[in-house]
Amino acid sequence: MKQLNILLADDERDFTEVLSERLRMRGFKVTVAFDGQEAIDSLKEYIPNVLVLDMKMPRKNGIDVMRWLNTKKIELPVLILTGYSSETEEEEAWKLGVFDILRKPPEIDILSKAIREAYIKKAH
Repeated sequence: MKQLNILLADDERDFTEVLSERLRMRGFKVTVAFDGQEAIDSLKEYIPNVLVLDMKMPRKNGIDVMRWLNTKKIELPVLILTGYSSETEEEEAWKLGVFDILRKPPEIDILSKAIREAYIKKAH
């Protein structure tokens, strides 16, 4: 499989840096954003193969970013990472087309597999 470009958006800097390094070690090219607005700004510049979003972030949260994607009609597989989220937030994410919702901290092999599956599903 080709090297996949991932945009990882999470406001927990230490977590994001460690997770991005672990994903790079598994062959992914990773760009990071530290809040939802940074993610949107990055998406205006380039569209990755898969977007990995924290549910709760300052300025714009994961739901806000997904709504922006839908408004712009950008079809992009999205995985949500969440340490805590409400049932309402998760239902909204499913309605907006999230590929999967994973609990934080994700097991790296499960996250890597979910990223590849999200990409493959979008490609077909």
